[in-house]
Amino acid sequence: MPGNNNDTLLWPFILYGALVLVLLAAILTLSYILGQHHKERATHLPYEGGIQQTGSARIRFSSQFYLVAMLFVIFDVEAVFIMLWALGFYELGWAGYIAICIFIFQLIVVLVYEWGIGALDFGPDGLKILKAYKKKMKMEM
Repeated sequence: MPGNNNDTLLWPFILYGALVLVLLAAILTLSYILGQHHKERATHLPYEGGIQQTGSARIRFSSQFYLVAMLFVIFDVEAVFIMLWALGFYELGWAGYIAICIFIFQLIVVLVYEWGIGALDFGPDGLKILKAYKKKMKMEM
């Protein structure tokens, strides 16, 4: 009978599933029984290397942080493309060389554009800080 062969192949999976459920129940039960049951003041506070928590964990990041992160990912993926091209350098020939030169030229154009619009300027402007410092020093004299 062909139906019996399918049933005999199914019983090891059912046994395995039952064994997993029994072990899971045993581990959870033993953990509950043997575990510590105390409610102290600092039990539910997160531990960060001995530093007391202050304020909220919800801090706002500047949007430029995400812009720099995206630029990193984009240029990192492009570096992978260049590495793959280098692996197939001899098989690709002159057509591959011209294609990678165009690709790198596009990368340079995008980098110059992003530099021009200030996408890579994160942090305070150094020249403004120096001018303010010199102005302060002149006022003190």
